[in-house]
Amino acid sequence: MVKSGKALRKVGPLATSPSHLMHRALQLALDIYSEETGADGLTQRQFAVLEAASLKAGLTQTELVRMTGIDRSTLADLVTRMTAKGLLERERSTLDARAKAVRLSTEGAARLEAARPLVEAADKRIMALLPKGQREVFLSQLAELAAAADAAPDAAKAEAKAAKKAAKLAEKEAKKAEKAAKKAVRPAKAAKAKKPKLKVVEVA
Repeated sequence: MVKSGKALRKVGPLATSPSHLMHRALQLALDIYSEETGADGLTQRQFAVLEAASLKAGLTQTELVRMTGIDRSTLADLVTRMTAKGLLERERSTLDARAKAVRLSTEGAARLEAARPLVEAADKRIMALLPKGQREVFLSQLAELAAAADAAPDAAKAEAKAAKKAAKLAEKEAKKAEKAAKKAVRPAKAAKAKKPKLKVVEVA
């Protein structure tokens, strides 16, 4: 086993970079997934979409984004290609007439059923790389990161809304302060001089 100090000297800050280490772990996981499912098997994203669609018929694109974590533009392209391959079927949403919903086709359900044991085998291989005592904690930590990713869009919207509100308040206060400053330097109106009253003196 390589000591941590030697590892740090060998690869520098990458050894302690979560983003780099997670990327490498993802590459390993996808390689194992591909080995188990085969060249003609479902991709990991295709499997995720089919699995989500199996849980509820007539899912909208927004619901699929939330359930799979795939970004909207990528998902739209993915659904189009999967529909063309006959894995999914499109239908008009019962909740929104303007939106399209998807459901599993017969072919999609069959491919999903065939893929499940292969994906399970890939997952077992990945988890086997960790000591038994760490596996449950590892899954829990991954779930926490996934939950943070799910909450990120709503948090960003709330943050943007709060920032916009703060900016409007600051602008209002600035205008108020500017108005007060102008009023303070404005010269006071000179009081009108009173005309002296002339006394009438009567001559005897």
